Amino acid sequence: MSRRKAREAALQVLFQIEMAGVEEEKAYEYIFSEFNIGENAQKFCRELVQGTLRNRAYIDDIIREVSNEWDLYRMANVDRNIIRMALYEMLFREDVPKNVAINEAIELGKDFSTADSGKFINGILGYVAKNMEQFKRTEPGV
Repeated sequence: MSRRKAREAALQVLFQIEMAGVEEEKAYEYIFSEFNIGENAQKFCRELVQGTLRNRAYIDDIIREVSNEWDLYRMANVDRNIIRMALYEMLFREDVPKNVAINEAIELGKDFSTADSGKFINGILGYVAKNMEQFKRTEPGV
């Protein structure tokens, strides 16, 4: 299974945790069994979810700053979690090129959200990519 499928699974896990209050492990169990996700994709999915959750406060501050203090919870839940996950990849994962994280996020937005999501997601991630030194730091607790 590809990293794209792992990202799709991670998005669904994040959505379940935030919107339905599902425990993280139960969300993994459901998604992995429902979609028959392989071992490597499960590992990458867990890394994305755990890294995104661990750094959510910092990532949310960046989203607020870049979106001109727009209320995070007025954003579509799917868009918010796609942006969070992509920012985690861009800021903390050396193995994922920025342009790959951005392109994957745009595609997730097109597949799981609205027609305009791709532009919105690209705007926020593109700004961060152009100003990486302003935002990049080592991951807390690692």
